[in-house]
Amino acid sequence: MALFRRGGPVVFEPYGYRKRRSWGIPRWLVLLLVGIAIGAGGLLYVQEEYLPARLSPEESQRLQARVDELGAERDRLQSSLADATKQLQASETEAKRLSAELSGAREQVQKLQQDIVLFQDVLPPDPRDGGAVDVRAARFSNDNGRLAYHVLLTRETKSARPFRGVLQFVVSGARASGANATITLDPLDVQLASYEHLQGVLPLPEGFTARQTTVRVLDGPNGRLQGMRVINVR
Repeated sequence: MALFRRGGPVVFEPYGYRKRRSWGIPRWLVLLLVGIAIGAGGLLYVQEEYLPARLSPEESQRLQARVDELGAERDRLQSSLADATKQLQASETEAKRLSAELSGAREQVQKLQQDIVLFQDVLPPDPRDGGAVDVRAARFSNDNGRLAYHVLLTRETKSARPFRGVLQFVVSGARASGANATITLDPLDVQLASYEHLQGVLPLPEGFTARQTTVRVLDGPNGRLQGMRVINVR
């Protein structure tokens, strides 16, 4: 029978029968490669669709230069801020010093006002009573062809409004020829709250020597007389 036929050679396999191995690609490697491909594709898709565009080398250099420029500007602003802070601190210190000086000046002004009130009280009264303005004191002298004057006017502050008028000097003396004469000098504007010092010089006619001056306080040019006093010229 064919079942027992021994016509062909018999191959001896010392380790027994084994199935011949296949040299195909393993499934895990295929899955790994597919996963890498999908991930790379997804990354490219997300980068193209959702992420900012990638910069070229030139653009990167310009961006870096801009960053450096902004950094320098930041440093400059910080330096300016520090200088401004120092100046502010110095200004605050100066303001405190000026405030202290102002406070001291106010105290001195208040003391001077008290002294002036006392000074007004001890001054001799104007001998001409009844005027709205008192000529409390005056001094006149000849000064190289000019009349030097210093006049103190006072007024009772019954009204909140200051007095506004003019101060006029009527000067008696001698001309260069020796003849006696009386001249009226140009009026001076005056504004008086409670007291006022008026000091200065006025020109006299050439060769004129003043001997006596009448001080007249008027409520305006050619106005009503508000105060008067006669003073000898030194």
